[in-house]
Amino acid sequence: MRTVHVAGAGYTKVSEHWERSLTELAAEAALAAIRDAGVERVDAIYLGNATAEITSHQIGISAIVSEELGLSGVPAIRIECGEASGMAAFVQAHAAVSSGLVEVALVVGAEKLSDLMPEEYNTVYTMTLPHETMGFAGITPAAVAALLYRIYTERYEVPQEFVAQFPVLMHRNAKGVPHAQFPFEVKLEDVLSSPYVAPPLRRLETTAPCDGAAALVLVSGDSLGSVRSGSVTRVGGVSLRTDYVSPFDREDPLFVSSVALSVEEVLLRSGIDRNDVDVLEVHDSFSIMAPLILESAGFAPRGRSGLLLKDGSYDLNGELPINTFGGLKARGHPFGATALYQLAELHLQLTGRAGKNQVEKARSGLAISTSGLGAISGAAVLLGGDGA
Repeated sequence: MRTVHVAGAGYTKVSEHWERSLTELAAEAALAAIRDAGVERVDAIYLGNATAEITSHQIGISAIVSEELGLSGVPAIRIECGEASGMAAFVQAHAAVSSGLVEVALVVGAEKLSDLMPEEYNTVYTMTLPHETMGFAGITPAAVAALLYRIYTERYEVPQEFVAQFPVLMHRNAKGVPHAQFPFEVKLEDVLSSPYVAPPLRRLETTAPCDGAAALVLVSGDSLGSVRSGSVTRVGGVSLRTDYVSPFDREDPLFVSSVALSVEEVLLRSGIDRNDVDVLEVHDSFSIMAPLILESAGFAPRGRSGLLLKDGSYDLNGELPINTFGGLKARGHPFGATALYQLAELHLQLTGRAGKNQVEKARSGLAISTSGLGAISGAAVLLGGDGA
């Protein structure tokens, strides 16, 4: 197996792009990544997208993206794994490059959700849950998250603020970030006084519909000489695992085994352990998902991640900075693009290009992406510095 490197990253601002199409957003991010890498060829395109049939009335969207890029004739494959579509596309691109199938792969994640009416958005989001047992009854991801939230605070006897403070951190990190959907701070009292979505979950503990696209250029170690960019990271490893689709069918609804398995596997493949991770990206689609992922991945004792946050461990200058550009809550959550934003932001950190959000001496980063509150989870490690 050959080494695989990230040679370039690009992305759009996460926003409500009323005047832009899905393919235009994808092309903008892709061209930015190609320019960042300085490559002159692309051998294959891997597109992560969850909802094009509904939001853009389009199937076969990968061919349209290739045409928009002027790359007709290049193999273009769309990969759909719900909210984790971007990570799944990254995993497939990594496999293609590491196996020798392609030399240069373009991975793009794109989504256009803001065109949906609120009830349509809720319907689409609910498709990440099992329809036969939950969706048909009108059970939404927010409702499931609220139940997990209640179980969590009661089991571990922690106050609601230990969960509600995660969005505060995300907004603090996103302040002034040009590509963030919500680049401003919020206070804990703002979160706790915002309207209920489903008690105890409040509005400022959820993400919002948005549009966005992010892209990475992957090259083999053999092709590094063709890369004009000096900002390169190495992919230490990738993994994608599944769990019971309903959290309440799992042995413990608060333990996301797909996260645990994918993280354990990716650390093993990368040759590092948890103490070696300098920057961590977690999938905080709802406030409660941040502690569940941190604890399931083994980065915090069960029920204690909120205490670590309160002590500053997850701050930009803390022991383990998380979601350094605001995560899903504040940077935004355009489903199929989200994991590519996570990885692009890790790439910026590890190449010293994170600006005011730069983590000092960052050499390794881990991204965790999930869908359906853990039904599918993927993880990827990027290595910079000497590890690149």
